[in-house]
Amino acid sequence: MRRVWVCSGVRWSGDGAVLVWGGGRTSPLVRGRRIAFGVVDGGVRTCVGARGNACPVRAVVSPRGTGARCEECARLDRAHSVAADTLADDPRPYRVYLAWFGPGLVKVGITRAERGSVRLLEQGAVTFTWLGQGPLMAARRAEELLRATLGVPDRIPYAGKRAVRAALPGAGERATEIRELHTRVGDLDGWPESVARAPFEPVDHTDLFGLAGLPPAQAVVRELAAGGSVAGELCAAAGPDLHLLTGRGVVVLDTRLMTGWDLTGVGATDADQGSGITFPVRELSAPDAGVQDGLF
Repeated sequence: MRRVWVCSGVRWSGDGAVLVWGGGRTSPLVRGRRIAFGVVDGGVRTCVGARGNACPVRAVVSPRGTGARCEECARLDRAHSVAADTLADDPRPYRVYLAWFGPGLVKVGITRAERGSVRLLEQGAVTFTWLGQGPLMAARRAEELLRATLGVPDRIPYAGKRAVRAALPGAGERATEIRELHTRVGDLDGWPESVARAPFEPVDHTDLFGLAGLPPAQAVVRELAAGGSVAGELCAAAGPDLHLLTGRGVVVLDTRLMTGWDLTGVGATDADQGSGITFPVRELSAPDAGVQDGLF
């Protein structure tokens, strides 16, 4: 009988990314490594719970959602989220940043100072720079200032990020947009006094993600399905996305779709020999504008 694994998603650090499995085991995501797994026949995707607690009813959730939580667990998880502004009294310092994902794709955001650049890695930011550091609500006001006065969004759809990863400009151009915005921010009125400004010091993740020479993606996995499988060579990893070279070209797998399923290892004869993937995919004939240690 094959061993069954439960995936908790990708965990990033300055050294790279690992897939985390139930029980805390990890699998380093090394470029050139074969990634192969399948979903147990007859399986369903169940809620992963909230705040480290299991879902009390093990609710069945949609195979297409990236959160893998039922409505109640999603509400509980968001109730303790910085994004939901429910932690106004958090005494920890926060950093404000500008993140660049490709030409025209720049966002502003905040992250706990103690996390360093992990939040930027989790989002797949190709290049970023800090803008400042201060108390949570002051950092939030600085973020809103950029949205209101400069039109800088606080979200970039993943479909937009994926569409440009294989066609990024050279190193000298990748920081141009955030350099210009950083300068404009320095001239803004209304910057919160308690947020200490940071100098322009761009950090580039192109090499860490493996984006240099990345082939264009041909398809994106829409969802996992019982009895389906995927097998391919890891070309790049950015944020939650794995770019896998399969028999049908490069296919992008959002690892958030893996959570909530019972997964198992597969051999060369288990995956579709024609493509290396039997999960439903969305073809990308044009740029996508929408949005083991364990198993391997």
